[in-house]
Amino acid sequence: MAQASRLVKPETQGLVHLTVLRTQRLSPHWMRVTLGGGEISQFRAMGYDQWFRIFLPLGGDEGLERLPAKANKLFGYLRYLRIPDGVRPVMRNYTVRAYRAATETTDAEIDVDFVLHGSAEDGTAGPASRWAETCEPGESVVIIDEGLAFNPERGVDRVVLVADETGLPAVAGICATLPADASGLAIVEVPSTEDALDFEHPAGIAVRWVVREHGRKPGTLALQALREAALPDAPFHAYLVGEQALPTDGRRHLVGERGVSKDHVSFCGYWREGAASPAPKSQRTAEVHA
Repeated sequence: MAQASRLVKPETQGLVHLTVLRTQRLSPHWMRVTLGGGEISQFRAMGYDQWFRIFLPLGGDEGLERLPAKANKLFGYLRYLRIPDGVRPVMRNYTVRAYRAATETTDAEIDVDFVLHGSAEDGTAGPASRWAETCEPGESVVIIDEGLAFNPERGVDRVVLVADETGLPAVAGICATLPADASGLAIVEVPSTEDALDFEHPAGIAVRWVVREHGRKPGTLALQALREAALPDAPFHAYLVGEQALPTDGRRHLVGERGVSKDHVSFCGYWREGAASPAPKSQRTAEVHA
């Protein structure tokens, strides 16, 4: 059997212009922004942990109009960086939390859940958090589809899913797409009990929430829970995402100590503690990631 690739690319990766339809505060650290309108018909839902680049118009819509067609590729990204500071949109990576197809009476919609860091009111929020807290219906954004990091060819019958809060939308999306008879374990670390947002999952998937103690590095407790967990019978597909140390150390544990094949582990470092995400100088704050 041929080795399954790590990433699953979408059919197309063009710029898709969308509009904010509504927002909803879900918990102390979660804000849901629902997108639609515009060119939503060009978006092709793939399920699982489908992710995309999103360009936020913190310098106004002019920046969105100046985005190059391939802003997610090397030369396009260099052209993106040439958009003047103060006009250049902020680019971040996010996951489709939910997709609702168009019906006879409604257009298609995409839910995007933003982890909130700091506060827009007191100026401690980073650019993406600030935008999510303050955006209004009718505002424009642009996205570029990037496909899946969870390759279903690596297995969907038995899974082990491990994430900090930044990976919760991906874990929820995967569970919503798995077959009804799938089994396994999902470990999700969150900063507070209120942030443990329930999600639909197959009855055979045991969901374990880990609430992070104040001052602990994100991902540390999720990794500890993985090390102590009784895992499904092999083979299973392991999926590890979040603060960089969690997927890196988690993969090392699974392969080196649990005997899991590297070909059955999907992993991605979403962010790194203490490292700021690139943003225009005019939008930079103390936020470590979006």
